[in-house]
Amino acid sequence: MRDAGAKDRRDCWAVSARTHHLAATTLAKVGESDVSWLAAERAMRAADESDDPLVLASAARSGTHALLANGRYEAAMELGNTTATWLASQVAESDPSALSLLGMIHLRAAVAAARHQDRLTAARLLNHAEQLADDLGSDENYWQTGFGPTNVILHRLSIELDLDNVSYVVENGRIDVDHMPQERSVSHRIDYSRALSLAGRGDEAFTELRTAERTAPQLVRNNPRVRETLRDLIKQSPVSGGSRSSEVFVMAQRCRAVQ
Repeated sequence: MRDAGAKDRRDCWAVSARTHHLAATTLAKVGESDVSWLAAERAMRAADESDDPLVLASAARSGTHALLANGRYEAAMELGNTTATWLASQVAESDPSALSLLGMIHLRAAVAAARHQDRLTAARLLNHAEQLADDLGSDENYWQTGFGPTNVILHRLSIELDLDNVSYVVENGRIDVDHMPQERSVSHRIDYSRALSLAGRGDEAFTELRTAERTAPQLVRNNPRVRETLRDLIKQSPVSGGSRSSEVFVMAQRCRAVQ
């Protein structure tokens, strides 16, 4: 009975860790960076009590999201390195959950390296993630990671955008993402729209944003990068106006990009 009670407590901590993980990642995506970090800390504290390395790795993933949102790029990379040690034995046994969680941790750490303008580290981490995706073999969704070969490609595009390689993203960004989890497909459309806007291809950029908004309105309307792109599209619109410029302005109002 005592062992059963201990297991129940660990299971409860695991549920708490997962709940706070979801809160942390959602808050990071809508620009609530400070609160996101509080939720991530609670996720990792609960995960530690669960005594499950997979739960701990999942919570650490939320930590990388929160650290990225707060601009703490070196800390995000350090957390990624630490998480790799927690999952070493499961990865060695080709546990698909461990492969997926570590793959996503590497991808988030690669984004942190890119935002820190460390191209070599970003490339190294992307290569690690690519190897794990190859070992997994296909696009899967273990632990709600959406990890697999396609997600590696999408992160590579996002990282090139962070490194100001706009032409690469424009040339390679038309990827089929309809089979991906909604959050991942929408994030890609937002990145691709940003690149198209920076390349002066406003009509295509706006089309991507409208598609993203139809898919997940709240993710789009609360995204800082969307607001930045919409402001650029307003500047690019003809002074005389027209249907597209009106639609852009209306969407900008919905997304609080303009008053």
